[in-house]
Amino acid sequence: MLDFLKQLTDPNSIITYGGLWLLVLVVFAETGLLIGFFLPGDNLILLAGILCQAKPELMKVSYFTLVTLLIVAAVLGNVVGYWFGRYAGEKLYSRNDSWLFKKSHITITKTYYQKYGGNRTLILARFLPVVRTFAPIIAGVIKIDFGRFMVFNVIGACAWILSLSSIGYFLVKIFPSITNYMGYIFITLIVLTAIPILRTWLKNRK
Repeated sequence: MLDFLKQLTDPNSIITYGGLWLLVLVVFAETGLLIGFFLPGDNLILLAGILCQAKPELMKVSYFTLVTLLIVAAVLGNVVGYWFGRYAGEKLYSRNDSWLFKKSHITITKTYYQKYGGNRTLILARFLPVVRTFAPIIAGVIKIDFGRFMVFNVIGACAWILSLSSIGYFLVKIFPSITNYMGYIFITLIVLTAIPILRTWLKNRK
C-alpha cells in the first residue's frame, strides 16, 4: 500500500508506469476528489510538457491533444468538487481531523475566498496545492452561481495547464539537457507553490 501511494506522489512513476490516462486521472482527482490534495499536479503537468517534447514515444500524443485532455480533466474535476460541496460539503465542518483530512485545509481555502473573492480564488487556486482541491468544494458550499463558477473554472484550468505544460515543452527546446535536472526543478516548484500556503497558514495561526 505504501509503495502504491509513493508511486502516486511521484510524477515520473505516474507517467512511466501509468501513461497518459493515469496522468489525466490524477489531474481529475486532484481537482475533483477530496482525497486528491496530496497528488503532485504541478510537477506532473510540467513533466508531461517536458516529456511530450523530449520523449514523444512515452506520451504517444501531440502536445495539443495532451493539453486538451488535461484541461478537460481539470474542468470536470472542479465540477465534481463543486457539486460535492453543494450537496454534502457542509458536513466537512463537523468532521474530525484525520491523516487524510484536516479542517485547516478548509480554513486556508476560505481565507483565499475572503481575501480575493470567488472569481479570483477559482483561478489562483489552480496554482496552489491543497487550495485547488478545496476551492471548488467551498464554491459549492457557499452556492456560487454555477454559470459563473464554470466561467472561472475553465479560465483557471486553461491558465494552469497551458502555463505549466508549455514551460516544460519549450524548456526542452531551449535546454535539451534539462531532463537531467528534473529533481531540482520539482523541488523548486514545490517550494514556490508552498510559500503562499505557508504564509496563509501562519497568519491563521496568529
